[in-house]
Amino acid sequence: MGDVVQMHFSTVDYVIFVVLLVASAGIGLYYAFSGGCQRTTQEFLLADRSMRCLPVSLSLLATFQSAVAILGAPAEIYTHGTQYWFLGCSYFLGLLIPAHIFIPVFYRLHLSSTYQYLELRFSKSVRICGTVTFIFQMVSLTGFDLWGAVLAMGLVCTLYTALGGLKAVIWTDVFQTIVMFAGQLAVIIVGTHQAGGIAEVWKKAQNGSRISGLDLNPDPLERHTFWTLGVGGVFLMLALYGVNQAQVQRYLSSRTEKEAIMSCYVVFPCQQIVLTMGCLMGLVMYARYGEESPLDQGYVKSNDQMVLYFVMDVLQDLPGLPGLFVACLFSGALSTISSAFNSLATVTMEDLIKPHVSPMTEARATLLSKMLALGYGLVCLAMAYIASLMGSVLQAALSIFGMVGGPLLGLFCLGMFFPWANSTGALVGLLSGLVMAFWIGIGSFLSRMSASAPPVINATVIPDVGNMTTAVMTTLITSKPRCIFLRKPSGVQALYSLSYMWYSAHNSATVVVVGLLVSFLTGKVFPNKSNTLRLKFCFDADEATFVNMAHLIHTPSFFFTFCYVAALC
Repeated sequence: MGDVVQMHFSTVDYVIFVVLLVASAGIGLYYAFSGGCQRTTQEFLLADRSMRCLPVSLSLLATFQSAVAILGAPAEIYTHGTQYWFLGCSYFLGLLIPAHIFIPVFYRLHLSSTYQYLELRFSKSVRICGTVTFIFQMVSLTGFDLWGAVLAMGLVCTLYTALGGLKAVIWTDVFQTIVMFAGQLAVIIVGTHQAGGIAEVWKKAQNGSRISGLDLNPDPLERHTFWTLGVGGVFLMLALYGVNQAQVQRYLSSRTEKEAIMSCYVVFPCQQIVLTMGCLMGLVMYARYGEESPLDQGYVKSNDQMVLYFVMDVLQDLPGLPGLFVACLFSGALSTISSAFNSLATVTMEDLIKPHVSPMTEARATLLSKMLALGYGLVCLAMAYIASLMGSVLQAALSIFGMVGGPLLGLFCLGMFFPWANSTGALVGLLSGLVMAFWIGIGSFLSRMSASAPPVINATVIPDVGNMTTAVMTTLITSKPRCIFLRKPSGVQALYSLSYMWYSAHNSATVVVVGLLVSFLTGKVFPNKSNTLRLKFCFDADEATFVNMAHLIHTPSFFFTFCYVAALC
């Protein structure tokens, strides 16, 4: 493989990186002093409900296309093969269901926070519990260490989020999405050319058993199969694109409900392109290094550093391109944490402050929202510093979207698809789901076993930290994967061996099942049409009306509920 690559930037690389930060800050400043100058909470938190479909779609894409995903997907393909590409099969239902089930409910209620729905449907205590759970989820997410420059990135991100509001966040997401595509595309083109062309890349990947076939093994303990990725991934997508405040806030910023729905459809092909680019980069890496990975050679310390090493190795003679790719990484990071800051400010303002504080003027509420965004930015910078000290163990322990996203999804499904669920059932169900989530997640991390063996495709493996590192949707292994043939786990060990792709489905099912049982034991609730709040549970074409059980079977929600229960069974 040659000598160790010296990862040093040229002047051009530094210029490109600085331009990214300056441009992002400039967009925030522009929207801070243009239009309505962010004088109302409607404008600051929801972009005055004036956004068009395309920028909303690109912002939805960028929000969870994190730097960890950009680094993780190619490393996953390099190590385990192309089986991971079947995650794309989950994107269709994972975006179609939010478009026609969740978005109409939230949009027609004219909410600012998704957790307002929980109070309307259940009670204020359920709303507070959901809000606190989300805050824990997002603050922990933004604490991932990104190898330096955290302070500069965090301050710029905090600046444009606190000043420009959601409109600035969305338009910087658009800019950063373009940078992400450009950075990844540059690496793929140059790397493929140096490897001898796409045919040679494919040939080497086939010879190295990195082109995976369709694995239809239904065993949920298998880390990646068609079912874990294509079906389990649907529930992960629902947690991200169906009920997550950061995404729902973008839907609500759309001018019309139709444009909000269309944004989901536009995201679908974009997600497929991003996934395919990550897979191609992983294959190009394998074509260059084969079985002599930089990790095995001791040039890097973990899988998540392999892509950076590869980029500097391939692009070292092309000044500017390494800077473009690092700008791509930081674009992923900026889009993720800016969304977190804005959504955290929204739920804190709408769910924790407004309901308990005497009526505030718009000017005061907007100022407080900006201060909250600024405060969360500083808190998350501190979290990043702590994460850099504690290393990957913290990252493994705080795999928030796998462990917390599922219970939140279950809570919203309980409210929307089961009219007889009550607030007691919702609270007990949510707590049960969280306990189950952290029990399985932490238990999986603590009980993992170490063994030494070459990478094996389509083999029963012991889950390593990879089962705990799903910070976003594609956060992958942060330590060297280890595989070993063993007898099938049983008992509690089998629960700990559950594929991380099933975490969201399992944990949401726990909330629904426990919530329904407790609701039946403590007194079912049957909403009626006379309720002045006009809540929507299993909505139908007749806008804003309740549906009784006889009419329920004719609604799209009943079909989704049936599929939801069938899939979990």
